[in-house]
Amino acid sequence: MHIALNGWFWDQPYVGSGQYIRDLLPAMRKVAPEVRFSLILPGHITEPDEVPDGVEVIHTTGGSGDIAKVIFEQRTYPRAVARTGADIAHVPYWGPPLSSPARLVTSVLDVIPLAIPNYSHGFKARLYTSLVSAAARGSAHTITLSEASRQDIIDYLEIPAEKITPTYLAPDERYHPRIGRERDEEVRAKYNLPDRFVLYLGGFDIRKQVNQLLLAFTYMLNEEVPLVIAGKTPPWGTPMFPDLPRYAEELGISDDIQWVGYIDEADKPSIYRLADVYVFPSRYEGFGLTVLEAMACGTPVVANEVSTFPELVGDGAYLVEPGSARAMAGAIIALLNQEPLRTTQINNGLAQVTKFSWRKTARETLSVYEQVMRL
Repeated sequence: MHIALNGWFWDQPYVGSGQYIRDLLPAMRKVAPEVRFSLILPGHITEPDEVPDGVEVIHTTGGSGDIAKVIFEQRTYPRAVARTGADIAHVPYWGPPLSSPARLVTSVLDVIPLAIPNYSHGFKARLYTSLVSAAARGSAHTITLSEASRQDIIDYLEIPAEKITPTYLAPDERYHPRIGRERDEEVRAKYNLPDRFVLYLGGFDIRKQVNQLLLAFTYMLNEEVPLVIAGKTPPWGTPMFPDLPRYAEELGISDDIQWVGYIDEADKPSIYRLADVYVFPSRYEGFGLTVLEAMACGTPVVANEVSTFPELVGDGAYLVEPGSARAMAGAIIALLNQEPLRTTQINNGLAQVTKFSWRKTARETLSVYEQVMRL
């Protein structure tokens, strides 16, 4: 069996689609060393790093940018697949070609542009969403990341349920209560972190609903535990990125918040471990890996009871009424002050995370390939 993967996101390991292919491909190589894999790269990726041994790298021409991406997806990648003679073309993100010379497998990590119209604002965005939606319906099989996302694909893309398989992601092994703990205090000093704090680590677009967490903190001023907000600073005050620092000022909680900006990937396990509570107020996720990463580090988690979270966390996180700042504040206060609850939540989280592994994800993905080969 020969699989040709679209490698457009290979040079973007810190976005969801890049992280997905860079974790999945090595895991599949370990599980099935007899399977032949080709990684087809766009022209702007000239020196790819960390390609697993035994994977054939195929370089193509072309540049970067939105137009170049569409050309790569619809023309360059299918032509390269044809040259390799691969049995299956796997596009590990929502950008499949309308026509493929090999059986086509598409990973639709989420359908955010359809579920939340703000994310497909503008003519070009709507046109691209229409293109990849039509192309996805022509795939031999669709892989997604959760049962909730599977249902969204059924609802929004009208793909039959039997042609969709969920394969869960998993935290990297470095997310652990003890592995790497010797760096924790170094990381605390690097970002000037307080002794105790509540953590948000993630993006700031409207879907992440960080305003809910800020409002929740107005109920917590007597706790004297600050809120640390980490993540790459966006252009505040746009339709996609509300001005959260200004909102914090309006709420009168600016002095209780520490904005630490971008966190280096190597430092993330430590910052999770150092936090007393991790809060993720997002209203929609295709998966929500950061929640599992925090749980894997032994940090109690608070999230909204929406989207994929109930199926992912089980009893391993404290889920609250969606959008309720008061309920979120109550959960945080309980985890800060009630030691039996805190200990139970940590232990439940660590137990839940053991259900996820990249080895399992790789096996389930290979099973999809085998199913497609029988078509």
